[in-house]
Amino acid sequence: MDVATITHYRRPADRGELTLASGEVLLGGGTWLFSEPQPDATGLADLTALGWPPLELSDAGLRIAGTCTIAELLPLPRQPGWTAQPLFRASAEALLTSFTIWRLATVGGNICRSFAAAAMISLAATLDGTALIWCPDGSDRTVPVAELPTGNGSNSLAPGEVLRAVELPVAALRSRTSLRRIALAELGRSGAVLTGRVDDDGSCLFTITAATLRPVLLRYPQVPAPGVLRAAAEAASGYYTDALGSADWRRQVSGLLLEEVRNDVAGPADG
Repeated sequence: MDVATITHYRRPADRGELTLASGEVLLGGGTWLFSEPQPDATGLADLTALGWPPLELSDAGLRIAGTCTIAELLPLPRQPGWTAQPLFRASAEALLTSFTIWRLATVGGNICRSFAAAAMISLAATLDGTALIWCPDGSDRTVPVAELPTGNGSNSLAPGEVLRAVELPVAALRSRTSLRRIALAELGRSGAVLTGRVDDDGSCLFTITAATLRPVLLRYPQVPAPGVLRAAAEAASGYYTDALGSADWRRQVSGLLLEEVRNDVAGPADG
């Protein structure tokens, strides 16, 4: 839709031009920004003008620019040993969107919008992703992506802060992973997204997203016995009720699906 309140648009040339004037908002892909009225927005500062490389590979892992689109993330060639790469597509497919939107929607935008069903948060949280944030005073700070959301559609970013990149460590990229998703409607928004990973040393992480207001992370030194994850899911807090599912339903399906995730990532010796 047209955002009728916008009176100016600019393309920052460097970090020094990211200071926002009153009424200005940052523009990435714009898929949410242009989906509903923005009565307080009078100007746009286009982050894509900064020309950040979408993906940067190194021995440390993968850096995903805040402006990297989902369509740019998915074709990354399979890297030797990165057994977690299929989780990229599985997470993208958990979004209520089409491949056309993938060409515009950015990883950073999905994370910064911070809806409970933000599947790029599911991806980054599962792989211990860290957010590199540019602060208005010129300093940087980092925070685990899983700790950014404060609620369904809210986060801890301060005014003027910019998500420069999400960094995924190579150890997590080498893990075995799995994802399960459920929605009340066949093509509806995710009511619960459950993920898990097992690292080379046997330690593991399981996450609950979409079903809870903030990501729930469950860490274990080894794959837990059957039933442990279901009990942990039932004891977790943050489940909520809306038109897409009740809190009780979300709690129950999370426990059931986490057990399926556990079975997927457990090795033969883990049973």
